[in-house]
Order: sequence, then C-alpha cells, then structure tokens
Amino acid sequence: MSIRRQLEAIADAKNAGFVARLVPQYAPEQVLGCRTPQLRALAKSLDPESAEVQEFLQALPHTLFDENQLHAFLISRIRSFDACLAAVRAFVPYLDNWATCDQLLPPVFRKQAERLLPDIRQWLRSDAEYTLRYAIGLLMQHFLDGRFDPVYPEWVCAVQSEAYYVRMEQAWYFATALAKQPEAALPYLTAHRLPDWVHRKTVQKAIESRRIPEDMKAMLRQI
Repeated sequence: MSIRRQLEAIADAKNAGFVARLVPQYAPEQVLGCRTPQLRALAKSLDPESAEVQEFLQALPHTLFDENQLHAFLISRIRSFDACLAAVRAFVPYLDNWATCDQLLPPVFRKQAERLLPDIRQWLRSDAEYTLRYAIGLLMQHFLDGRFDPVYPEWVCAVQSEAYYVRMEQAWYFATALAKQPEAALPYLTAHRLPDWVHRKTVQKAIESRRIPEDMKAMLRQI
C-alpha cells in the first residue's frame, strides 16, 4: 500500500476540522486529520532507507498537511547525522506551518548539535517565516544549556521579522533563556532591546512560567 493510501487509512474526519483551523494556509481538503500518535506509529512502521520512503521524502512539495507531518517524523527516525541533516536541509525550504516546523526534532542532532550552527546561521538570514522559526527553535532546544554562548541570544535578537510565528518563537526563546541563562537574557528585557511585541510577549510568558523565580517575575512586571 502506498504511503498516501496509508495516510488515508488513518484519516480522522472529526479531527480534520479542528486541525484545519490551526493551519488555515491549507484548504480543508488538504487536511486528513491524522492524529499525531498514529502518524508517529506509521513513521515507525516504515523503513527510512527503503525506496518507497526515499521517494516520498524527495517528492516535495507535498500536497497534504498530513504528508508534511509524516515527513518530519520520518526524518526524525534517520540515525545518521549527515543523512538526517541532508534530509532536513532539503525539507526546510518547504516548511509552511508551525506544527510541522515544531515537530522536526531529530534525536540524532542531540550529541553533535554544534555541527548545526553553520546551517542555523544561514537559516537565520532567510526571509521565510518558518525557516526563521525553525532556526530559533534549534537554538532554544540545543543551545541554552551546556552549549550556551552569549552570542546566540544576539543572533535571535538580530532577527527582524513581522511574521507572527517568528516573533512568537523569539519570545519563547527569551522566556526560556530567562529560566536557563538569566544573567545573559535579562539585559535584553531591562534594556528593551527586543521589538515591543516580542518584549511584551516574552514578559508575559516568563511571568506565566513555573521555572522563573518570583523575584524575577516581580522585576519583569516593573519593566
């Protein structure tokens, strides 16, 4: 059975309407409503090195939202860092929604995340909304702990975009940085270095976070 047929077999018409409202860039007929656990299970059942999967991964752009979701899950199963990064590079230009963007989290990147930095720098120079969001997300996922360098929030701060999902990701990044790297992140708020919308959203998210201490929340409320 083809991958498209397998997706159609797990389509959920009741869920499709809900999903379609979350990704309005897709027409209703482009959303099958496949649920995430079933998509993950389908990805797990497929051999990522098979000819069928390779053909699917190369058939870009996809027509269905569900195809893009499955594509992200299939990439995440690739165990070779080089092969996985090559697949991500090929897919990033076709990221067209926040859900697929945020699902593209290959485990193989964790141990050698430093090798992503040249690509992250390149993606941060893009004008594409979801390419920018993906690059900021990688910095948030892999470079706010032991790999942190003060230059990384500078990269995120330097992104200039009016796109909603880029600004939201910038706010998520700095709210998370306030919890993990407060000394480096706080000056971006106290000095009002972020765009106004990103600044306000960062403060809102930080105040709502359980990871931010109360004394910092009090300071954030004042600024």
